[in-house]
Amino acid sequence: MGRYAHFAAFIFITALSAAAQGQPVSLGGVNRFDASPAKGFNYPYYLYVPPTFFEAAAKGKERTILVLPNNTGKNDDDLAIHEADVMRRINQNSRFVSEVPVAILTPVFPRPATDWKTYTHALDRDTMTTAKAEKKDYARLDLQLIAMIDDARERMSRDAGLKLDRRVLMLGFSASGMFVNRFTFLHPERVKAAAIGSPGGWPIVPAASYKEKTLRYPIGVADLRSVSGNDLDLKTLRGVPLFIFLGDKDDNDSVAFDDSYDKEDRELIFPLLGQKPVNRWSAAREMYTAAGLNAEFKLYPGIGHTITLDIRNDILAFLKLHLGE
Repeated sequence: MGRYAHFAAFIFITALSAAAQGQPVSLGGVNRFDASPAKGFNYPYYLYVPPTFFEAAAKGKERTILVLPNNTGKNDDDLAIHEADVMRRINQNSRFVSEVPVAILTPVFPRPATDWKTYTHALDRDTMTTAKAEKKDYARLDLQLIAMIDDARERMSRDAGLKLDRRVLMLGFSASGMFVNRFTFLHPERVKAAAIGSPGGWPIVPAASYKEKTLRYPIGVADLRSVSGNDLDLKTLRGVPLFIFLGDKDDNDSVAFDDSYDKEDRELIFPLLGQKPVNRWSAAREMYTAAGLNAEFKLYPGIGHTITLDIRNDILAFLKLHLGE
């Protein structure tokens, strides 16, 4: 669709240092690691490790990875297009760790044009349920991301003596906000805290039904076991702080598009929850509260589909608060 805004607020500049698969992790630069199907991931990923991690290694302090899922904003069968976007974004975002001392990991996940209804960058239903041979490389991107995280942890431990928390911070906006939101519900045991911005018009909710209507993935969790192999771990999810934000003028609504939601989902959401993202906001908040989740819902007046300086500062404050140092 090309409708999803880039993470435009984080415009930072630093040097890019690509690392080959066999090379050790470079502290103070951006590393590239190749796909490793044997380790569980079929695509490369990028890892920025700040120079301050040298000090952390010397002191034996445990550090944290911040995962920023990729969101190219368009379909393309050429993985190089998505990788170029990742390179640009992680290069821009790397100075972010000067305020929050974390490593940054960004996967190079595809977003295919020939199979355009499979919205990989949003971790949609098609991505979770695909079993066709031609799609096998991007099946279960949630598990591939976990494999990347564990590979990065192992590398930083081996090459720099760093101790890395198995739980990560996560941050996403628009399509990547959808990814972060859904990944956190699927794997709350691997998430320390998550900031979720404008998640496609509707955040997945910790409910199987609402007003006697069944809420299947990714609206809710009624069929989470059939989609992922596991039921919702509500107890663990309650322990994950969530910051979910939206501009009250944000009309970027993925519910209306076939690559994000199926027709049956759309026909449920519009009459049951509202025609626009802001109309659905209170219902989502109520369901999170009813389930006992530690979630702050924040609506920014007069703001569209973008991240302002105030929003950026709120995100940074949230991540610092839950870094756990």
